[in-house]
Amino acid sequence: MTDTPECSGAQPSHERASDWVKVLAKYREPSGRRSVFELAVTAIPFVLLWAIAWWALSISNWLALGASFLIAPFLLRLFAIQHDCGHGSFFKNRQVSDWVGRCIGVLTWTPYDVWRRSHSIHHSSSGNLGRRGIGDILTLTIEEYAALSAFGRLKYRLYRHPITMFGLGPSYLFLLENRLPLGYMNGVKYWVSSMGTNLAILTAVALIWYLGGAMPLLLILLPSTLIAATAGVWLFYVQHQFERTQWDSEEDWQLHESALHGSSHYVLPSVLQWISANIGIHHVHHLYSRVPFYRLPEVLRDHSELAECNRLTIRESLSTVGLKLWDVDTKRLVSFSEAHARQG
Repeated sequence: MTDTPECSGAQPSHERASDWVKVLAKYREPSGRRSVFELAVTAIPFVLLWAIAWWALSISNWLALGASFLIAPFLLRLFAIQHDCGHGSFFKNRQVSDWVGRCIGVLTWTPYDVWRRSHSIHHSSSGNLGRRGIGDILTLTIEEYAALSAFGRLKYRLYRHPITMFGLGPSYLFLLENRLPLGYMNGVKYWVSSMGTNLAILTAVALIWYLGGAMPLLLILLPSTLIAATAGVWLFYVQHQFERTQWDSEEDWQLHESALHGSSHYVLPSVLQWISANIGIHHVHHLYSRVPFYRLPEVLRDHSELAECNRLTIRESLSTVGLKLWDVDTKRLVSFSEAHARQG
């Protein structure tokens, strides 16, 4: 490769991050046919598996419940497509992207316009210590944690506990928090998005209840939604919560450097990469979010430097669960025990 910025090793040079923007701009154009194909190969199996799970109820509740585990990956992939729609990268026509995203938002229990705004803020402030709190996972510095009261430290520990983060958290986020435009309560547009999505979900739930009673809801809809939600939260977690991620103070923060160095490259088996719509190639996505998800592997094939940046395997990702606080001095995430040792 020639005439492209340097990016090699687990932590590429900060000086060249912004140079990648022009390189990645060459991959921004979506293909209408490819986008329709990706939507079809996700939505059609989703509908068919729902039909199979419903039919399985006439044979065995356990069989129907098992089928819900097969529905969840396609629901997760639909959310990933909704995610691309929010970035305007799935179709060239923004209105088409938005309405596809809104329709998928009913299936994922996520009001599209509210989520798009929150996610936009996440992209524009990720890694900025002075702009935490919207669209991210709360991460305190060691000093901030030490300054909390005993009750404040307990609350933060409970929040960051795996049972909360990956057990209770996804249920609360998708079933409860998404029902109101929290953070945007004064915006009519966001109320319309939330209430419109809620009304559509309520209509769908009522129809399912009318046609099949409670069992389709309890054994198909709820499990598949929560499994997909948990997987989605895990993916979002490992995208930024790894040891050598990047956080900077407001005065030192730079958008492109934070995008490249503060986002992981989650290396997944091919089937998981397909299910997650390549969202593991997150450093490239954050650096240029207009690249359609199906073109992200193309970027890595053409630019091996990016393929080697911030690589995180599944085994390595498991250890990220123990990382809780940002160490400003060593510029890495650390565990509570490491933070305690530093504080003496």
